Amino acid sequence: MKEVMIVVGAGQISMAIMRRMGAGKKIILGDKNIENAKNIQKTMIDAGFDVDIMKVDLSSREDILKTIETAKSFGKIKMLVNGAGVSPSQAPIESILRIDLYGTAVLLEEVGKVIEEGGVGITISSQSGFRMKQLTALEDEQLACTPTEELLDLDILQPENINDTLHAYQLAKRCNEKRVMAESVKWGQRGARINAIAPGIIVTPLAIDEFNGPRGDFYKNMFLKCPAGRPGTADEVANVAELLMNDKGAFITGSTFLMDGGATASYYYGPLKPEGGK
Repeated sequence: MKEVMIVVGAGQISMAIMRRMGAGKKIILGDKNIENAKNIQKTMIDAGFDVDIMKVDLSSREDILKTIETAKSFGKIKMLVNGAGVSPSQAPIESILRIDLYGTAVLLEEVGKVIEEGGVGITISSQSGFRMKQLTALEDEQLACTPTEELLDLDILQPENINDTLHAYQLAKRCNEKRVMAESVKWGQRGARINAIAPGIIVTPLAIDEFNGPRGDFYKNMFLKCPAGRPGTADEVANVAELLMNDKGAFITGSTFLMDGGATASYYYGPLKPEGGK
């Protein structure tokens, strides 16, 4: 039996990480859009990787549990990559919270119950979690530690307290960061590690949707005025994932790595700083 890598989200970032870390492993790739999964599967199989696909809705605990059971039938679960999610231009507030926030929390929780010793996980978050007002210590703790089935009942996640889809997305990504910290304690009890990567603008189909959406000019301005002066690539995200998932990153767990070409730095201290400093 092979070591197993679970991958949720059949996108360019997930594929880049699979190509970097998935050689010799059984890869279980899940996506809500099975055609996306089939396309990635073909590319991976043609390159010599062993990939099976499943239809997986990240917002469904039932789907997540089915994915884990399927993975266990092939061998020991040693790796998790969560590259699934929706952007502010792709979904309403409720969907963003159910997929990006609740679904990610459930996935980290359930895989954390079965991950093998020496196992590693990565969830793809976003720079957006770093660019919202500070939450209180209590709110941060609630996002980190509230039982998953009670998360969406938190006051700060109620519709009347959320301005728009971008605000919902920022809250989801802040929750990802806090959830990774809390789950790293539990994963550590199994001898495993979990981290997050918070990319900036990465050229993917999701990003192209944003470029062509109502916030397109905002995002183009963001990467033009960040220190790097350009968007990033999926392979650059995979560079960070490779560090975090191999032995060179053995002392790193519970962390969120911001890699945004300096956009967040520019937002606070450079030309992207909002007028009035807000």
